[in-house]
Amino acid sequence: MELDKIEKLLEKYFEADTTVAEEKLLRTYFSKKDIPENLQQYIPLFSFMDGAKKEQFSKEVLLEPETKGTSKNFYKWMSIAAAVMLMFGVYLGKNYYDEKELEQQQALYAYNETKKALDMLSHNMERGTEKIGYLNEFVVAKQKIYNKN
Repeated sequence: MELDKIEKLLEKYFEADTTVAEEKLLRTYFSKKDIPENLQQYIPLFSFMDGAKKEQFSKEVLLEPETKGTSKNFYKWMSIAAAVMLMFGVYLGKNYYDEKELEQQQALYAYNETKKALDMLSHNMERGTEKIGYLNEFVVAKQKIYNKN
C-alpha cells in the first residue's frame, strides 16, 4: 500500500503537482535503507537535496572599501546631469516650437482678415466706379448741350 502511494507521489512530483508536505514525505521515504529496487534510481535525487541544505560557503569574501571621488561617482553624476540637461532641452524646444506655431497661426489670421478687408474694399470700389460711369455720361451730355448754343 505504501509503495503505491510513493509511486503516485513520484508521478505528481515529476508533473510538479506536489505540495511541500508531500515532497518532505518523499525525502524522508528515500532517506531510509530498505527501498525497493525499482525505486533505487530516485535515491540520489532526494539525497542530493538533503546534502545541498547542509552545504555552506566557507571562504572569506573580501570587499574593497569604496573610495571617495572614484570614477563610478563621476559617471553617476554625469549621467544625472545629462538627463537633466536633456529634459531641460526638450522643455525649451517645446516652448520654442509652441511660440513659432502661435506666431504662424496669428500671421495666418492676420492674412485672412486683410484679405477680407481688401475684398470688401474692392467690392465697394466697383460699386463706386459704376456710379462714376453714370456721372461721366451726365457730364458728356451736359457738354453736348452747352456746346450747341
